[in-house]
Amino acid sequence: MDSYNAFNDFMVNLFNDIISIEQKAVITEEFKEISNNDMHILDAIGKSEPRNMSTVAKTLKVTVGTLTIAINNLVKKGYVNRVRSELDRRVVLISLTPKGVKAYDHHHEFHKKMIEAMMEGLAPDETEILVHALTNLKSYFLLLNK
Repeated sequence: MDSYNAFNDFMVNLFNDIISIEQKAVITEEFKEISNNDMHILDAIGKSEPRNMSTVAKTLKVTVGTLTIAINNLVKKGYVNRVRSELDRRVVLISLTPKGVKAYDHHHEFHKKMIEAMMEGLAPDETEILVHALTNLKSYFLLLNK
């Protein structure tokens, strides 16, 4: 198989497989009540200071209305806190509960292991080439997404 076909086959299968594999690895018995999408929402909220809904929606590239539906479910399930800003009552701030932080850490551990597996055995010059190739791919996707 030539390089073009090998890359094409690899990339098509990789994108499809990552979603499925991540779902199986991250949504364990402990976190079975939430989805992989929910995990990415928790990731966008982060563990630092509370974030406003608009900022999180922008990070996820969804509308505030779409995010609101997901946040309602995550609040009910005990993963997210939602409060009004003391400075501006129109602003809704969201943050992770201890249960949300635990799910966040679990999700990040999966990503850490995935990156470690990808880089295993690569020499520094090979890592540079891989970063360059992935940067090119990201640039291509950003160009298509405009």
